[in-house]
Amino acid sequence: MTNKHTSIEDLLTEHEVAELLRVSVATIRRRRLLRQPPEWLKIGASVRYTRASIGRFIDSSQQTFEAR
Repeated sequence: MTNKHTSIEDLLTEHEVAELLRVSVATIRRRRLLRQPPEWLKIGASVRYTRASIGRFIDSSQQTFEAR
């Protein structure tokens, strides 16, 4: 799911991710409940996201439109 060499500085809380993506924390929690991206880590009782997983999520969400 993630690189084994992720440093602690690369981990984000759900609040930081919500702010970064400009969505509510409830949206982040709902996506996690439905097992939708972005990928997350469970460390004890804490949920964390890597910067790399957020980058992949943003890249995969990009839409391309063709002119008609």
